[in-house]
Amino acid sequence: MADSDKVFAGAIPNSYDSLMVPLIFEGYAVGMADLVATTSPRAVLETAAGSGVVTRALAPKLRADARYVVTDLNEPMLDYAASRQGPDPRIEWRQADALALPLDDASFDVVCCQFGAMFFPDRSAGYAEARRVLKPGGRFVFSVWDRIVENAFADEVTQALAALFPHDPPRFLARTPHGYHDVALIREDLRRAGFADVEIETREEVSRAASARDAATAYCQGTPLRNEIEARDPSLLQFATDRAAAAIAERHGKGSVAGKIQAHVIVARA
Repeated sequence: MADSDKVFAGAIPNSYDSLMVPLIFEGYAVGMADLVATTSPRAVLETAAGSGVVTRALAPKLRADARYVVTDLNEPMLDYAASRQGPDPRIEWRQADALALPLDDASFDVVCCQFGAMFFPDRSAGYAEARRVLKPGGRFVFSVWDRIVENAFADEVTQALAALFPHDPPRFLARTPHGYHDVALIREDLRRAGFADVEIETREEVSRAASARDAATAYCQGTPLRNEIEARDPSLLQFATDRAAAAIAERHGKGSVAGKIQAHVIVARA
């Protein structure tokens, strides 16, 4: 994973939340919130919370006396998430590395992480930290994207940019968000972290946008893919977005667009 893959700063947090979240994250966030809340946990930890889409979905479902610690490594994203949430005495916002959590052993009923594990430089270490802070019998609930060919818009954007930059194609989407999809590898990483009871469900959803341009703008300007484009030529950001929009429109039409997205949802018990 390139260093730029982890940079969610500048204009990205706002664009990410306003564009990417409704495009691909909201539907899975609702499912994640339901899965976490089903056992009425008293203490929940969220890692890699991003702009807070799961937090916003989960907080209303938690009990009135719950403790909810929301963390992210990236301070700008965490600040943005907190600004969107509104006052809630149950929520504690903490900048924290999921691989080195500043939290006590056996202190949470559930640890959840939506689409964050792909960014962990050492996934087994991140999973081991989740297990360390879970109470006996607690659940680690997380999700990762399936391979990029199962995610239409991401694949089409990646191919369009590869044609635009043939000698140095931006590969952020394939490399990181869609680079950790092997179910056998996920199980093995969890086993090394001490989880023996693991369930994995592959869920297909539909990604929708008002236009191909909206979908392309979300990917090209609301994710670290923007960093890759600008590293090649800052003046080409809009042109690259236009090319990606044309590729999506060619496949899905010029009006509102819909494309397949697919992810793995994992529940591991301590």
